[in-house]
Amino acid sequence: MSGESRSTGRVGPQGDARPFDAPSPPSELEEGHGPEHGPPSEIDLVRWSEALSAIAKTGLGFSDNLYERERFEEVLAVAADIRVASGRAFDTDTQVVEWMKQVGSGVPGYVTPKVAVGAVVGDEDGRILLVQRSDSGIWLYPTGWCDVGYSASEVVLKEVWEETGIEAEVVAPIAIFDGLRLGFTGIPLYSIVFACRPIGGELNPHPLECRDVGWFAEDELPEPLAGADLWRTHAFRAIHGEQVPVWFDPPRRRPWREHPAEED
Repeated sequence: MSGESRSTGRVGPQGDARPFDAPSPPSELEEGHGPEHGPPSEIDLVRWSEALSAIAKTGLGFSDNLYERERFEEVLAVAADIRVASGRAFDTDTQVVEWMKQVGSGVPGYVTPKVAVGAVVGDEDGRILLVQRSDSGIWLYPTGWCDVGYSASEVVLKEVWEETGIEAEVVAPIAIFDGLRLGFTGIPLYSIVFACRPIGGELNPHPLECRDVGWFAEDELPEPLAGADLWRTHAFRAIHGEQVPVWFDPPRRRPWREHPAEED
């Protein structure tokens, strides 16, 4: 294996906040998906299902009207059918029950995407800090859910330290990924990625979350590597000292049924 590393060999859970198998680089994803592009993909179906379920759960959280609540529950059933068609749910009734458990009241019931962070940590030799997930064996930069009481930049430093044993400082945000739109998550998720630099510590993988950690040059990246086509070029430009712009999913004129011709 390339790069410096230490392995615990212990296995632990992996959270959904960690991007997985991103399908394409940003330039190929900006046109969107929809019927005009052929049959809906699994990514389309999951995104539509989650959007509909969010509308229905939010409606249930704000409405006491029996008629409106029945309509929102019907919308949930339609969203569950779409979810089953995507292959991401066992059956409609079970999915509806799970979604109903998530319904809150008032503002706490307003469904929004979860937020995660990622850390592109580069050393003086131009190498990137990667972790190997304990359950899947997939490599990626350190990531994690945002915790209440911390700013996004504070969480990212905490995740780097906990997962790798490296102390870091934040340089700048470099990307905001929409997990559903890019297809690397099955739940509504925004991932805020920061460029960081190491300031201390030693490689020490988290005993439950990581099999291994290491520093890797761009031409020596380990496999399997999650979503490399999505982030590799942008990340190494930042590591080499370029002031890269913050990458983000460009707004679409019609998010659900956009056709490339409309961009002209």
